[in-house]
Amino acid sequence: MKAKFSLLATVISTIFFSQVKDSTSTKTMSYIAEKFPITRALNVEYNQLTPYNFSSTLRGQELPEAKVKNFYRAKMSANINLITKQKFVLSTNLNYRYMSANTEMNDPAGSVFFRSKEDYHYHSESLSLTYFSKLFNRMMIYSASASVDGSEQHFERLRGIATATMVLRANAKTKMTVGLLVAIDPSVQTPVIPTFTYEHKFNNGLIADIILPKSVYLRKRIAENGRLSIGSELDGTSLYLYNIDSTDKKYEFRQIEINSGLMYEHYLGNSFVATFKGGAKSIVEGRLFEKSESYGSYIFQAKPQTTFYVNVGLSFDPFIKKTAQQ
Repeated sequence: MKAKFSLLATVISTIFFSQVKDSTSTKTMSYIAEKFPITRALNVEYNQLTPYNFSSTLRGQELPEAKVKNFYRAKMSANINLITKQKFVLSTNLNYRYMSANTEMNDPAGSVFFRSKEDYHYHSESLSLTYFSKLFNRMMIYSASASVDGSEQHFERLRGIATATMVLRANAKTKMTVGLLVAIDPSVQTPVIPTFTYEHKFNNGLIADIILPKSVYLRKRIAENGRLSIGSELDGTSLYLYNIDSTDKKYEFRQIEINSGLMYEHYLGNSFVATFKGGAKSIVEGRLFEKSESYGSYIFQAKPQTTFYVNVGLSFDPFIKKTAQQ
């Protein structure tokens, strides 16, 4: 899931790059010159959750209620354009996540009979080719991506993703696209996903920023170097587990999350941007399934209660300073 959204954001952020040498370039340079681009060349984040309870089932049998007493996650990512031409862009995306969770389970009488502290490592790497063309006199962006992920022990899953995006509008106030994303991955239940992006700058300084199915935000510039946003974004957690049932089977745990709240970004200068996020995290569900099976063929399912999160991040993008001088 994370690979899908990462590729979608990368495609959207490069949509207008190919227009630099096109007749419409003067209309889109302000978009490129943003101090807060969708994707960042280098990004580091720390995420902390408040304690939360969750109910769960194992092979259809209900388990006693459990509690995650402490959960935090550190993330690092890099988005690098390897080759940039007028018609295509070859890029790579690198991700690493470290997660730590303290879990406690109670029996019906209320006494604690299970505690665990687990640390997890997850990484993913992808290579993407984005190609710019025209269809029905409208700009088209086609992309193909191959990615691999895994843990600190093994490389695990190879995936493929393809997208086709049509630019419906691109002017100084409004940018809108529609498209399709196709996932070549037997573990996903919905291999074809429609995509839609919409950005509109209102006269009062507010900006509607929609990237479906990833995020919906209403943004406002604060002075010259700050931006405040309110909205929601879809996120996910993936990790691989081994030797959990005295067999050599490999399992994947995948969790779908919706983060809703505030985000403040501040341009620090010299191509650095600091980010603070906070709000409510609704965890739709988390499922454990054999690596060879799909997300729908799970053996364990958890349904956590809503919790709260705080996220701080620092990103570096050398292109911010360059484009801001255009």
